[in-house]
Amino acid sequence: MSDVIHLLPDSIANQIAAGEVIQRPASVVKELVENAVDAGATCIQVNIKDAGRTLIQVVDDGKGMSETDARMAFERHATSKISTADDLFALHTMGFRGEALASIAAVSHVELRTRLRGTALGTRLFMAGSVLEEVEADACAEGSIFSVKNLFFNVPARRKFLKANETEFRNIINEFERIALVNSHIALSLYHNDTELFNLPVSGLRQRITNVYGKVLNTKLLSLDAQSSMVTISGFIGTPDSTKKRGALQYFFVNGRFMKHPYFHKAVMYAYDRLVPTGDMPNYFIYFTLDPASIDVNIHPTKTEIKFENEQSIWQILVAAIRESLAKSNAIPTIDFDTRDAIDIPVYNPSSESKPVHTPKVHVNTDYNPFTNEPSYEKKEFDWTKLFKNFEEDRTSIQIEADQIKEPHQEMLFGESVGTCYQYKGRYIVTAIKSGLALIDQRRAHIRILYDQYVSNIRQRKGASQQLLFPEIVTFTAAEAAMLPSLLDDLYHIGFDLNNLGNNTYSINGIPAGMENLNPPALIKDAVNHAIETGTKAHEEVAEAIALSLAKAAAIQPNKKLSGEEIEHMIASLFSSSSSTYTPDGKCILSILSDDELDKRFN
Repeated sequence: MSDVIHLLPDSIANQIAAGEVIQRPASVVKELVENAVDAGATCIQVNIKDAGRTLIQVVDDGKGMSETDARMAFERHATSKISTADDLFALHTMGFRGEALASIAAVSHVELRTRLRGTALGTRLFMAGSVLEEVEADACAEGSIFSVKNLFFNVPARRKFLKANETEFRNIINEFERIALVNSHIALSLYHNDTELFNLPVSGLRQRITNVYGKVLNTKLLSLDAQSSMVTISGFIGTPDSTKKRGALQYFFVNGRFMKHPYFHKAVMYAYDRLVPTGDMPNYFIYFTLDPASIDVNIHPTKTEIKFENEQSIWQILVAAIRESLAKSNAIPTIDFDTRDAIDIPVYNPSSESKPVHTPKVHVNTDYNPFTNEPSYEKKEFDWTKLFKNFEEDRTSIQIEADQIKEPHQEMLFGESVGTCYQYKGRYIVTAIKSGLALIDQRRAHIRILYDQYVSNIRQRKGASQQLLFPEIVTFTAAEAAMLPSLLDDLYHIGFDLNNLGNNTYSINGIPAGMENLNPPALIKDAVNHAIETGTKAHEEVAEAIALSLAKAAAIQPNKKLSGEEIEHMIASLFSSSSSTYTPDGKCILSILSDDELDKRFN
């Protein structure tokens, strides 16, 4: 029997590695820009076409490569960043595996133009599917220009399952922002289909965050600084009043590298405990600097999962640093007494000369002598009859007021009654149905009613819009702006009238009827971030995500007192909806106590 085990060709091995390293166009952007950072570039430009499907180009002014290095760079496990196993515990570069360029070349057409600093000529080479096809001298600028075209051209299954251009480009923006936030000493720019989206000059860290996410964020950031022998923690955290239900900007960096760390995220939330509403998320940009030997980056090819040697100690330092920052900035809310309708008590101010100071007068009876038996003043008899008469009048008035008080028994049990319906504690509606008693959560019922209404408006391409007398302005982040075009039609048919003002800014000229008392910019941003989080692709799923987000924002809040007409209308609308039992996200709306169950409770 012949042997069956054999070595795979390099081209197949590279495609297997590409499955882990290159997951989507954003992965290519991440690897190429990180290589440019490691090359000592001071200016990096990223050009994207068709969300990376057609072209991903990264131009840098780094140290460049010689012809031999340029050819070796595309070999598997070829790297200039480590040479021994001990170097893994002293990493100061973004990359070290030597797999990225080989993986990229295995699934695309790659052109590299590079010139080493101080040399007269550079090198141009072209690769397709791990095969080197052209190598020649080239008169290019110092640095490197990587052009990746036709990504996944030889892996049709991977290319077929790429998401919509808006989704893929949003992931590219996320990777670009992560690198930009930790490399403020490098000028970075991003172009999509020849349109400039970012042009970030060299700046300080706070200014870089402002340049990426807008000037409004600058006033909502608190400085964070903690130094110890174990770790140095710096960066910025958001004020408690800047929290969001979704779409919060939350970033951890360690030694100049972005990371995801759920354990440290819990530390941040613990520090904000009781300062923010339940479910709200604060913004934070937190940078850890510590000995590379105390962390392990070599966990996953994406290098976003990092293990710490002293996680519990760093957790405590992080919590203490955040609480200290909140306390120093007076971000913790103080007690604010309600002075409305309060008694105005005058305060004596001796320095004020506008009003004369009146001293109290003492009246003295000069005829009174406590040592004489016969007082000189006239002794008066007390009128007990008048006192008794006043007492009888007060008792009668008290009895009359008591008789006018309504019987509180029914209100204590049910609150407001409307026919056979009762509102209990401003949260639930109790009504009789054929099979027993129905208890309805009024907020969840309203969410279901509004959701069905919005979805119907989107499907039927109609929606009532209330024009605003003064349009409101809403500014989106680059990631939100990349998602917005795919949502504009659905938002329009719900009732939002938006006008693009450029630079990721829109004016809100109209809103859906019934939302006049809400915050339109917050509603739209919440809907966009909800669509981003769900990662929906199909039109129907996007429409449902928008409808659910808006329904939750516009629905009545708990402890809302409803009139009789409102209660009756809500019950009628609920039972005529597509599902009267559960909200669109699966939460229970009503609970029924059957007649049999009621009988059992009283037997």
